[in-house]
Amino acid sequence: MTIPNDHPDQLKAWLNSVAKKDTNSFSQLYNATSPKLFGFLLRILVKRELAEEALQEAYVSIWNNAPSYQPQLAAPMTWMTTIVRNKAFDLLRRRDDSVELDANEFDKDVLEAMESAAQTPSQALQLSQDGAALAHCFTRLEGMQKQAIVLAYYHDASHGEIATQLTLPIGTVKTWIRRGLERLRLCLTEVQGV
Repeated sequence: MTIPNDHPDQLKAWLNSVAKKDTNSFSQLYNATSPKLFGFLLRILVKRELAEEALQEAYVSIWNNAPSYQPQLAAPMTWMTTIVRNKAFDLLRRRDDSVELDANEFDKDVLEAMESAAQTPSQALQLSQDGAALAHCFTRLEGMQKQAIVLAYYHDASHGEIATQLTLPIGTVKTWIRRGLERLRLCLTEVQGV
């Protein structure tokens, strides 16, 4: 039986080899994952040239950080999607133009589609009204609040793991998450007219 190229076990094997600086495994990992990650970047950045730039930076980070990948903390696509999303945000912060975030980028269905071989990109874009409202409200949060909440709720990271990943005190992480969730609650109440 052959394992599909985007199967988590295959991706883990490639990441393990990439951690040892195996360029062939890196090429296979890139070929198997870059279409999904590029599509994700396009939804965030909208402009193709920005998405290409962010994708290149993301794969440099994947190459450099493969030794730190911990499969018990996140699935391979989840880990790579986090890197890609962070590169997109970094790029947006560096550029002071009118690039806007796609309000649907944080919809749970989109993030699940990044890990699922069963869903097609068109299925991933079928967003619910609740998901769209949540994504809209998410764009109103500050960057670090977004990152902390995404790590906590989309990646099931503990406060301690988030503090380590973001190199921040655990109290700061807890405060950002608490305040961010309150802002989301208030925004959703406003948007949904509840």
